[in-house]
Amino acid sequence: MSESGIDGERRRFIAFALTPSLIVLFAIAVLPAIYLVVTSLTPFQLTMPGSATDFSAPLRNYGLLPGDPRFVNSLWVQAKLSCWGVLFQVLFGMLLALLLNVPSRLVEFARTFFLIPMVLPPIVVAVIWKLIYTPDISPLYYAAQALHFTMPALTSSVDFALTAIIIADTWEWLPFTFLMVLAALQTIPDEYSEAALVDGASTLQIFWYVTLPFIMPILVVSGMFRLIDSVKAFPLIFLLTSGGPGTVTEVTNYYAYLLAFDTNEIGYSSAVTVVMLLLVAGVSLGLVWMGRRREAMA
Repeated sequence: MSESGIDGERRRFIAFALTPSLIVLFAIAVLPAIYLVVTSLTPFQLTMPGSATDFSAPLRNYGLLPGDPRFVNSLWVQAKLSCWGVLFQVLFGMLLALLLNVPSRLVEFARTFFLIPMVLPPIVVAVIWKLIYTPDISPLYYAAQALHFTMPALTSSVDFALTAIIIADTWEWLPFTFLMVLAALQTIPDEYSEAALVDGASTLQIFWYVTLPFIMPILVVSGMFRLIDSVKAFPLIFLLTSGGPGTVTEVTNYYAYLLAFDTNEIGYSSAVTVVMLLLVAGVSLGLVWMGRRREAMA
């Protein structure tokens, strides 16, 4: 058989092998996305079945969004949750990796222990923090009482509710940054640090001029992944605060959930979701572009 015939057989085999996976992917990802966009062009409500095919004003839902104060507020809440959460996850993950980057059996056990929050189901994490934030049964509040310190009910406080969500989200996903930074630290050649020590550099100088430049790309990549993924804090908000008090912790996906299942405004909820997805895609593409530009300039 000629070389071109072998290449043709290989391509046909690859196409045959990939077809079932592509069909499943199309059915569970592409079709729902298409249905979401189509539904966002209608005034569909569950109490009005005929509205699901009403395309007389396809951009009506999108036109209402800029004047919807709850939608605008949900974007602002999501921005605060994402920015602070990612900042703390990257910062504390880096510090934890630096602290545990030593050869020791005890440290190896500690590394495994710190990965537990990341592998737990999100709803289990939410239940754990629900127990921690419930004053009547929380060991945190018991400790505060023993120290004669009065703590407010964090999840029902306007001032602390979003902070409580950020703390829980940071605890859940800090191991992700920790694991990536630890892997990067273990690839740094010892010769660089040893040379810096011979030249009289302090520990802080070694970190700033040797370690940080090596791990900076990993910090950027982990921050990008976590920023993109930070819109999925729904289980924490659903179980801990239900978007409250008021709309203090009502992020965009939770607002879309309330529209769809509390007020039955499926069309408008779909429009909110589409805009949220477009914003996430825009941020993702922007971060990728910035990363490629940084690599090109390096």
